[in-house]
Amino acid sequence: MSSTRTPVDEYLTALSKSLGGPRRRRADLLTEARDHLTDATEAFEADGLDHEDAEREAVADFGELAEVVPGYRAELAVSQSRRTAMYLFLALIIQPIVWQAGAWSWTQEPESGALNDYLQVIVRGIGGVAIAGSVLAVLAAGVGLRHPLVRDHVSRVTAIFALVSAIVIAAIGVLMAATTPHPMGLPAFSIVGSFVVLPLVFVSLQAARGLRLARA
Repeated sequence: MSSTRTPVDEYLTALSKSLGGPRRRRADLLTEARDHLTDATEAFEADGLDHEDAEREAVADFGELAEVVPGYRAELAVSQSRRTAMYLFLALIIQPIVWQAGAWSWTQEPESGALNDYLQVIVRGIGGVAIAGSVLAVLAAGVGLRHPLVRDHVSRVTAIFALVSAIVIAAIGVLMAATTPHPMGLPAFSIVGSFVVLPLVFVSLQAARGLRLARA
């Protein structure tokens, strides 16, 4: 049985397999590529070629995968950096609720110790910088989609920044919970794990994914 796959289908399948990153943005890029190839095919058909030959010409005109893929990967890396920065912002913006004095049994009196107070000062400073950095990264990612100079750097910088911020803040959060003068029961561990560690682990995974894309 002869294959019903056309030259355009084969090209787009190979292109899709060469790309990683956010699914929605990848799907958008593949749709844009298909639309371009369809338009080019119709133009070649108008010049007198049959459909299959027109598709081959359209694919050849679009470019070899080795030439096309790096540009697509760079754009996907920027999209991934934007997503990572947004997740970092969301993970950090809820932290004041987690550590609000009196909100939970283990954040009520008695007063925390000197080490715990010191850690709170440090994590507030680092958290403030990380929140500001995540907002800047989201804005930079938007600019990066239009300006190659920004695009070439924002993905890697954002991934490293988010990864370091997530690891450091999660570690300090666990240490703060461990140094509270209150008994660390299951509810306290559940709160810290659910609202501090897990969100920041998720951010770390997103950052690692962005770093892989930036290096591709």
